[in-house]
Amino acid sequence: MAAPAEGVMERMAESSGSTDLFPGFPDTDAFVKYALGTVVTTTKAATGLPQYGDEYDFYRSFPAFRAFCETQGDRLLHCMSQIMQYHGCRSNIKDRSKVTGLEDKFDLLIDANDAVLERVGILLDEASGVNRNRQPVLPAGLQAPKTIVSSWNRKGGDSSKKGKADTFRLLHAKNIPRPQLRFKEKIDNSNTPFIPKLFIKPNAQKPLPEALRNKRDRQQRPEDLDVPPALADFIHQQRMKQSEDDMFSHPYQYELDHFVPLESCMAQPEIQPFLPLNDVPCHVITTLDDVVELNEKLLQCSEFAVDLEHHSYRSFLGLTCLMQISTRTDDYIIDTLELRSDLYILNESFTDPAIVKVLHGADSDVEWLQKDFGLYIVNMFDTHQAARLLSLGRNSLDHLLRLYCNVESDKKFQLADWRIRPLPEEMIQYARTDTHYLLHIYDKMRTALVDAANGQQNLLHLVWQRSREICLKKFVKPIYTEDLYLELYQKQKKHLNTQQLAAFRLLYAWRDKMARQEDESTGYVLPNHMLLKISEELPREPQGIIACCNPIPPLVRQQINELVLLVQQARETPLLKTEMSSAKKKGPVPNPERMELLLFGPHDMRSPPGHSLFTGADVPAAAGSLFNDEDPPLTPHTPVAVLASASITIFSDPGDERDELNGVSLSRQKARTILESFDNPFRMFLPSVVRGAHASQAAKSDPNTKMFEISHRWKLVSIAQQEREAKAKQEARQKKLAEKAAREQATRDFRINAAALPSVREQAVEDASRRREHATRDPGTETCNVERKRVREEMAEPVATAPFTPRDYSKSDFKVFAGASNVKSQSEFDPNKQMPQGKKSSSKKPQQTMGNRSLSFMSGKSDRGFKHSWPKR
Repeated sequence: MAAPAEGVMERMAESSGSTDLFPGFPDTDAFVKYALGTVVTTTKAATGLPQYGDEYDFYRSFPAFRAFCETQGDRLLHCMSQIMQYHGCRSNIKDRSKVTGLEDKFDLLIDANDAVLERVGILLDEASGVNRNRQPVLPAGLQAPKTIVSSWNRKGGDSSKKGKADTFRLLHAKNIPRPQLRFKEKIDNSNTPFIPKLFIKPNAQKPLPEALRNKRDRQQRPEDLDVPPALADFIHQQRMKQSEDDMFSHPYQYELDHFVPLESCMAQPEIQPFLPLNDVPCHVITTLDDVVELNEKLLQCSEFAVDLEHHSYRSFLGLTCLMQISTRTDDYIIDTLELRSDLYILNESFTDPAIVKVLHGADSDVEWLQKDFGLYIVNMFDTHQAARLLSLGRNSLDHLLRLYCNVESDKKFQLADWRIRPLPEEMIQYARTDTHYLLHIYDKMRTALVDAANGQQNLLHLVWQRSREICLKKFVKPIYTEDLYLELYQKQKKHLNTQQLAAFRLLYAWRDKMARQEDESTGYVLPNHMLLKISEELPREPQGIIACCNPIPPLVRQQINELVLLVQQARETPLLKTEMSSAKKKGPVPNPERMELLLFGPHDMRSPPGHSLFTGADVPAAAGSLFNDEDPPLTPHTPVAVLASASITIFSDPGDERDELNGVSLSRQKARTILESFDNPFRMFLPSVVRGAHASQAAKSDPNTKMFEISHRWKLVSIAQQEREAKAKQEARQKKLAEKAAREQATRDFRINAAALPSVREQAVEDASRRREHATRDPGTETCNVERKRVREEMAEPVATAPFTPRDYSKSDFKVFAGASNVKSQSEFDPNKQMPQGKKSSSKKPQQTMGNRSLSFMSGKSDRGFKHSWPKR
């Protein structure tokens, strides 16, 4: 970037011995042409560099790029330092020991730019003949320092009489009584839309809406005394069922839409010389009778000039403190603070289409007239718009005064507090200068416009058309919303966490509330830099808030306890850390070796299905789904055609109208247009292999262009390999899906068969019934359990009993109770007879006692407990 500037200096150094005006160049035009080309080339190279952020940090990580930037930066700072030294400015921009930060460097650069541009403007004025002062102009650094004490409150005098200059008393703003306290109509700072103050419409071609006509009568209603005027008008409009458009519309919109400039205004004017300022009487208007008399005089004029002086620091909506009106013979200064409620009378002359109102830069003046006085303008000529069409270079009123009137204006009262009463004579003279010469400038500019158009009236028509558009502007009150603080936060270019942002929001709302309540500007209540400082620091005590403000605003000192509570409330907000979470991808990324060379973003390159944004070719794409568990089938992509399907996009709308010819919705057509116009701004920093050459969409789809051949060559080289890989993956995926489908089918068959089988209980009942049927058919095959059950059932059945007969046991055979023993049976059994103890049985095994046997014991061996029944080893 510094190389072009050094090239110019080297060429000038090589030819320094020549006598040319510009060494190294034959004439001025050659030097200007070479310098302009160098500046354009430098600007293009600078705009192509990575911007500060993620991209710059990425490129900064490469040592070659970092070394190149540092080298070029040092050369550029060296050139800037030389230029600043030549113009006498502070040139320590390269010395890091003297400059503490980046803000100081910017301050030095801004000061140098102002000094250079001011010197260039002075030289251009001298070359054009506007300023005929031939005295040499010294650079700012070579001039003797001047001790300036309140330069706008001291009379200008000769340098030899500097110490004897007279001063006048100019009070500070805090000592001036607030004029709002004397207003008859209370200022409406409510958070409601602005309703025009006009209730009488002179020069009307369309009558005034009923909502505005009876405005003063509605203000006397007792039910509306406790609500703001704008809200009362809105309530009345709702009560009367009137149209909302009539209430908030421009009252003179119909007249301005049908306005046609007079023929006398479009013809070649006769330039009338202006009278000296001291020879014209100045009338100060302070009473209602003076306003009525002024209106009658203005109705007799064919044109007059108007200007306003406004104050916005100690009022929420601002105050129009002074109005200046000048005719060809008189100047009028109107005290608008005293006559604020009576200036609607001037609407009769201000809206007369036969009278031209000349203003300079009336964009704000038109809104101030509506806001404070209910005044509207019809047939206006804005000299600022005429200066723009004439391409004068500078469109300020100061420049027009020097160009057409050869008058040097003094702007030392431009930022003065115009609420001061009584006004000093110097401020009155300054106010008169803004309108006294304006009618003469109006004649001169009309002549220049006709000459510039070769005698035609098209430029004059264009000036009146632009002026009419300015007259149609409406004043809009600032309306507070919950998200309004974000506009100021975005302008600060600082990152705040959740607690700091909460404090910023609460303090912004408090500032707006206090400004409306106290009728002060937001800058007076709490300036922006103090608001941001408190939000960043989050002080815990009142002393911390006071330390963040220097100087301390009065309302901050008064409401310090409330501010502490707001900051404490912000501190209780959960501190959240914002992180950018990347979506997790399922499965491997196709072609990972190519992803590192591409700016791959499937959602950024969204296009309608089957269409490629870069090649225009039809590429198959599968439809996506939002709640599908299965992965979508993979589709091969090329370096120039990457497709991704998604079910939700910012351009999809089920209610979009479809194009019958193309079958594509309008939103997708817009998306296609936006993406076709996208071009990577960092293409020049990419490797030459992947950078390629930029070509339009038409060139990529035209077979006659080289880009079409290159695009198709790339596609043919990579499409075969990608198709094979995609085919193999597709087959594996289909096989996996087939196996999964087979498993699911087997599971479904098993469930169907299981549902058809009977339950265990049903099987048991069926088996029991089958056994009973079998037993009925073949009684000999019954089991023991069935027999015992049947015996028990028979025993349970009642049987007819015979008469009881005692059994004679003497006739019983007792041998059955003896068992299989070798003991000789006895003829009879005596239970009381004991067996001799000393006598043993002759049998090998011991014989049990006969009396110990139970009657129910059956004879035979028992296998329980005998050793021959034990399991063999």
